[in-house]
Amino acid sequence: MGLLDGKVVFITGGAQGMGRAHALASAREGADVALFDIAAQLPGVDHPMATPDRLERTAQEVGELGRRVVALQGDVCDQDSLDKGVAEAIARLGHIDALIANAGIWTKDRFWEMTEKKWLQTVDINLNGVWRSAKAVAPHMIERGTGSIVVTSSINGMEPQLNAANYVTAKHGVVGLMRTVALELAPFGIRCNSIHPGAINTAMASYQEAWDLLAGYQGATEEVMLAAAYHFNALKGVNLISPEAVADAVVFLNSDLARAITGITLPVDAGHLILPGHNHAPTR
Repeated sequence: MGLLDGKVVFITGGAQGMGRAHALASAREGADVALFDIAAQLPGVDHPMATPDRLERTAQEVGELGRRVVALQGDVCDQDSLDKGVAEAIARLGHIDALIANAGIWTKDRFWEMTEKKWLQTVDINLNGVWRSAKAVAPHMIERGTGSIVVTSSINGMEPQLNAANYVTAKHGVVGLMRTVALELAPFGIRCNSIHPGAINTAMASYQEAWDLLAGYQGATEEVMLAAAYHFNALKGVNLISPEAVADAVVFLNSDLARAITGITLPVDAGHLILPGHNHAPTR
C-alpha cells in the first residue's frame, strides 16, 4: 500500500524539475495526478521552463506507474485559468485531496537596478500564484471537509540572498500566506504547510547565474559550482539536493502520517540553515 492510495494530487508547475518529481513521487505512493503548467518560456526568465512536450512526457511517466493523470496547460497568474483547471481535474478524477503549489521562477538583480517588470513578474508567480492556487481548491476542500495544501517556499523564505529581493520577498510572503491559510482552513479539517528547498538539482540551478551564486564569483564552471556547493550544506556528501528528496517530504505532508501537522515550515536543505554562515566575498 502507498502513502497516498486513493488520493488525487493537483500540482502547479508540474511538467518538469521539482514538479515532475512531485508527480512521480505522488503516483508511486498511489495517487492520481493533475499536472498544471504554463508549459512556455517566459520572457525575462533565464532558466529553461517546460514545453508542452515536457508536460505530456511527465503525464506519460505518471501513467506508466499505473495512475490516472490529467495534463492541463494553464497560468497561475490567471485565476480563471486555475479555476478552470481545478474544475477539469475534479470532473476527470473525481476530487482533489492535495494541492502542491509548486510553480515558480527565479530572476535576480540588485534591488535598486531591478526593473518593476522583473519585480512584479517574480512576485506574481511565486507568491500571488500560490494564493490563487489555494483559492482555487479551497471551496472544493471545504465542501469535502478534508484536504492538504503544501506551498513551495525556499530557504530564501527564511534567509536573504544577494541580488534577489523579488524572489526573497515572494518566498517570505509565502510563509505568511501559508500560516494564515492554515489558520483559516483548520476549522474545515484542511491542513496547509510550506516546504523550503535548499539548492536543488533542477533546471533552475543549471545555468550560469546559478553557478556563479553557489561558487561565489562570476564565470564559474559547473564543475567548480558543484564542488563549492558542498560548502552550502551541513550534511556529509551533499552538494545539490535531488528533487526526489523534496518530493518525498511533500508526500509525507500530504499523507495521513501528517494528519495532525499544519502551519509548519519544513526545510529540505541538507542542513544549510543550521550552518553558522559562509561568506564567499568578505569586505576588508
